[in-house]
Amino acid sequence: MITVKKAQLYKTVFKPEELPNTPYSEVAFVGRSNVGKSSLLNTVVKNYRLAKVSSSPGKTRSVNFYFVNDKFFVVDLPGYGFAKLSKAEQRRWKELIESYLTDRDNLKGVFLLVDAKVGPTEKDIMMKEWLNYYRIPYCIVATKIDKLKRQSEKASLKKRIRQKLGIGDDIKIIPFSAKTREGRVDILRQIEQFLEQ
Repeated sequence: MITVKKAQLYKTVFKPEELPNTPYSEVAFVGRSNVGKSSLLNTVVKNYRLAKVSSSPGKTRSVNFYFVNDKFFVVDLPGYGFAKLSKAEQRRWKELIESYLTDRDNLKGVFLLVDAKVGPTEKDIMMKEWLNYYRIPYCIVATKIDKLKRQSEKASLKKRIRQKLGIGDDIKIIPFSAKTREGRVDILRQIEQFLEQ
């Protein structure tokens, strides 16, 4: 399993033409606004100041490249589905995310984050279909599982997500909590698997 010894911001990108050209492999994290992406990234790399965590959704408006162990990139994509943005800004986000996902030869895999309590949204389903269409390897991370109070909710979590997303057992689902750090090791193992492909 990967041991994160070092993680630092490498580049912040606002336009497709600014995407860096490097020889290093990349894994990306994508999900709707307020799904807990920044908290997850900080927990995974054990650096709680790396990705800016905001109480108001829609703050990550750029593609952020974090260089880990001087060996690979963890890429934080802007959260989608934040209604308060203007149509032009939403379109810019969409173009930026799509440009990244379709044009990155070094992209080895994507973590699609879904809120465990809310479940997959229409936009999550669209993202899943999009990843399938472009044949980008991915796995699902169910975030904020500490907010599931009843044991029955936790027990049926994966089944509910599989049904809503229309995915089979071949797609891995990792339950995760930034609060308890449950799932951190599984995410690191999955990063390693993506990088080995």
